[in-house]
Order: sequence, then C-alpha cells, then structure tokens
Amino acid sequence: MLLDFARSERISGNVPHTLSGFPPALVRRLVIKIGSALLVDPAGQVRVDWLRTLVADVAARKAAGQQVIIVSSGAIALGARRLNLPKGGRGSLEDAQAAAATGQIALSQCWASLLHEKGITAAQMLVTLDDLENRRRYLNASATLERLMALDVVPVVNENDSVATAEIKFGDNDRLAARIGQAARADAVALLSDVDGLYTANPHVDASAMLIETIERIDARIDGMADGGSASGMGSGGMISKIQAARIATGAGAHLAIISGKVDAPLSHWANGGKGSIFLAAPTKRARKGWLAGRLTTRGRIVVDAGAERALSNGNSLLPAGVARIEGVFARGDVVDIVTADGRVIARGLIEYDSEAAGKIAGHRSEEIAALLGEMPRSVLVHRDHMAMV
Repeated sequence: MLLDFARSERISGNVPHTLSGFPPALVRRLVIKIGSALLVDPAGQVRVDWLRTLVADVAARKAAGQQVIIVSSGAIALGARRLNLPKGGRGSLEDAQAAAATGQIALSQCWASLLHEKGITAAQMLVTLDDLENRRRYLNASATLERLMALDVVPVVNENDSVATAEIKFGDNDRLAARIGQAARADAVALLSDVDGLYTANPHVDASAMLIETIERIDARIDGMADGGSASGMGSGGMISKIQAARIATGAGAHLAIISGKVDAPLSHWANGGKGSIFLAAPTKRARKGWLAGRLTTRGRIVVDAGAERALSNGNSLLPAGVARIEGVFARGDVVDIVTADGRVIARGLIEYDSEAAGKIAGHRSEEIAALLGEMPRSVLVHRDHMAMV
C-alpha cells in the first residue's frame, strides 16, 4: 500500500527530471537554506571543509547565471560554544540572545571569507518575524534583496535572534527561507537537511519508509507524514516546519525542495542524481495576495458557514451574512484568518471592520448594517481584492 501511495504522488513525464537540481536554465533565482546541524559540528565549530564544498556549488551556479540567496542558521550554536553556555545556548531566552549576538559575527565572517575565495561579495541581512509580517518593512526587505541581486552580491540571511522573542520569532529558518524566497520573488527554495526528502514515515525509525519525489498538492496525507523532531538536537526545525515552508513557497509561486546536506557539494550531488523531494509551485498569486497567504501571524478569526465557503472559493468577497462568529480583538485593516466551523483556515485577508463592529453585523445581510451600526461605510467584511485563499 505504501508503494502504491508513493507512486501516486510522483508526477509522470519530465517534470521531476527537468526540475531535479534546480538547474540555472530553469531557476533564475534560488534560495538555499542551511541548518545548524549541517554548518556546525557537535563541538560548536564551523564545518569549514564541508561549507567550502557548498560555496563551490554556489560559485558554479552563479557562473552559470543563477542568482543565489543563502539563509544560514548556526549563530546560536557558534555563540554558545564561545560563551560556554549549557544546552547549546538554548537554556533560556537570554542565553539564546547572547549566543546569537556573539555567534553572528563568527558566522558572517566565515561566509564572507569563503565566498571571497571564489570572488563573490557577501552581504548580511538580519530580520525578525515582524520585518516580514509588516507590509512596509516587507517591501523594504524585498527592495534590498532586489538591489543586492542587481549588484551580483550573495545575501546571507538569518533571523535576528539577538532581539527576537518567542512572540516575534519565526522559530525555524525553514519558514524564514520560504518568506525570503517570496520577498525576493525567487523561483525556487532548497532546504538542505539531515534527511534527503519527505518520506511516508520517519526514515530514522521506520525502515519501510519511502521517499516521495514530487508533491503536487499539500493535503492532510502529506501533513500526516511530518515529524517535528530535529534529529541533531541543535536546530529548531523538523519535517513539520519544512512542510509549512513548502506551503508558503509554493503559494508564492516558487518550487521547494528538501535535499540531503550530509554529503559534500550537496547541490551538485542532487543535480547529478541524488535523492530529494520537490513540492511544485502553485499558480503565482499577485504580490500582495502572496504576502497575505504567507503570513505567519494574524489578529483574529472569522468563522464562516458552508455557503460563505463556497462563495469565497468562487472568488467572491466575504459578506457579513455568511459569518457564524468573530474570534479575537482586531482593528480595521488587520490581517485575519477566515476559517470553517471545524477550524480549517481557507483564506486570509484585511478586515474592513474592527472586531466590535464585525461582531454586531455577523450573520446579518449587508442592507442591515446601517441600522445595526448607525452607518454603512462598507458592505463587505473582507473584500476579494484584499483576500488570499490558502
């Protein structure tokens, strides 16, 4: 049964073979994410020899015309060793922030030095969740990445863990890489991992687990294969975070691959027949809608009935009549999730009313709004132009 299922998830024809390795001829702009366990050894030292082989891969791709953005973990792990902090620097928020502040210098120096050996200029970008959730700062980050690409520079991006807290953290660089890919309008994202793709079960514990080479659509079966653990204990991600990243990337029109980073020259290894899983991009959303769909934080939830769900799937705006209830406290213009009665998120958008007014008109027809509120400034709760299906 597992074999039949795995085969059913592969796409026939040329698609996997054409995209395998994300060749420069098809992927103009690529985001590469490297996790802590690949970049830093258990003693807290940079794996320089391995990293040099990855940089050689990057240089070869740049020479072939591909633009590359690197999302690099490792600052906390490096800083923890230098400060002699327990638990890899993750024993407390204060320790993690101090380790990140210390390790980020070493990490950026390492990248800059190795890229310079190949005649490549590196640039550092540190971002927090808020930088990509706030629309204006997101556009600023996008413009910076675009300019760096035009200048033939390789940006090295990391979460700014020295100031990030639990409330304003991505929590893992998989999702950060997907959001950076979206901001940079990348064609693809490659996640280098300690596992060489998505399997039907955790291959570290189940010998019968089978690799799924190509995923057209992320559904409940795909979600059910995820394992949240980080095998090394050094990073913060797992397969769950990688599938979440795939949702963001594919929704923004970029392919996403999970490949093994446990080999030298991992990009060349993959391009020359190594294993990997590719999540295929969905049809590209408009930029604003892609940003909405890829957000990781929202201010509230609008629970809708079956009729409203059908209307939204047909491209209509959300009217008050289809709303069962309002959850959360929000202001006009905040981003909210639109969910079904069983809690399934179906859309995300900019709300036209604050939560108090929205609660008053929920379940009522648009022509009743004026009587309920004393005025009717808008006839919809979320306009279709400010909504993205997810």
